[in-house]
Amino acid sequence: MCEACNQKAEILTREGESRRSFLGGTAAMATAPLAAAALSSEAKAQEAASPLGASNVQSWAAFDTSGSFAPHTIPRRAAGPKDVVVEILYSSICHSDIHTYKGDWGMPTFPLVPGHEMVGRVTGVGAEVTKFREGDIAGVGTMVDSCGECANCLADREQNCLNGTTFTYNSPDKISGGVTYGGYSKKIVVKEDFALRIPPGVDLAGFAPLLCAGITTFSPLNHWDLQPGQRYGVIGMGGLGHLAVKLAAAKGAEVVVFTTSKDKLEDAKSFGASEAYLWSDEDAMHRQMGSFDLMLSTVPVAYPMQPFLNMLKLDKTLVNVGALFPIEGAHGMMMGFGRQSLAGSMTGGIAETQRVIDFAAHHGIAATYEMITPDQIGAACEKVVRKQARYRYVIDMTKA
Repeated sequence: MCEACNQKAEILTREGESRRSFLGGTAAMATAPLAAAALSSEAKAQEAASPLGASNVQSWAAFDTSGSFAPHTIPRRAAGPKDVVVEILYSSICHSDIHTYKGDWGMPTFPLVPGHEMVGRVTGVGAEVTKFREGDIAGVGTMVDSCGECANCLADREQNCLNGTTFTYNSPDKISGGVTYGGYSKKIVVKEDFALRIPPGVDLAGFAPLLCAGITTFSPLNHWDLQPGQRYGVIGMGGLGHLAVKLAAAKGAEVVVFTTSKDKLEDAKSFGASEAYLWSDEDAMHRQMGSFDLMLSTVPVAYPMQPFLNMLKLDKTLVNVGALFPIEGAHGMMMGFGRQSLAGSMTGGIAETQRVIDFAAHHGIAATYEMITPDQIGAACEKVVRKQARYRYVIDMTKA
């Protein structure tokens, strides 16, 4: 009870605005600064205690291009009526994270908190949320917002939003300002339209990589309409490639893997490939000429592609999802003679991402991974660069 105005102090709204429009009387005006300070402190305490309130969150961030990660506190906004709050349990390392902090695609904004493959528990839901309840398991992938109105968004291709997709990290944050922070953190607040339902009973850590690596390799299967029995080549078998093998094999394709790592040959067959070859095996490479209905390149750096384009049947396509740099070694005359197509693809839309999650759950597919703790992120990233990952590093964010 405020003795000066004979009124009870009102609680602030979730947005931080007071329901009281004024303080009455001269005496109230005299004590207003103290009352406001007390009210503000009370409101902040209540907001921090609420699962929907704004909060400061533990994360692991890169501060420069060296790839040295350290603990860092980041702000997370208060949840709006259509937002969900997700306590992140597992977040996996994508090669995109490494390209970003190294500045390969332009200098990022530091401190940088990467991570766009995460799975966690819903701890708060806005008043208008219909897709989730507290306690559900949700995933967040490569993007967290788009305009929702352009032709691409209306076609379920939010990743190609004509007015600018908001990616999960190092992207201009249209809601809070600054830049977005990713999944190397304890919590994220996201619009429910950009959160994915994770079915019960699955390996949660193994499902985290599906939020990028899974959809990136699944989307070409849909767009280029890979059919059961067709011959499908996977070039490179790392974090993306091993999921490409598992997903295509589950669709009934005849999967053939090309790798530079001898120890991956048997792994490829255990993942569902019918054949696996080293790039250095010239005889094997020559035998594949003109035999593939579709090929997928998951290699994260540029390399001469014409030898693989030569493996396509007439009018077929090689899809690049790995090297997001200028393409090397495609020969115009040879491509023209074989009427071969070299195409590009990245991630998929939200509906298609939900589709790969449900497909993987139905077929018992998850990423093959090694669990690490946040203090091992830097070392794990270097192992990814050296092709030592088998096959995804998943961070246990409960240890942050």
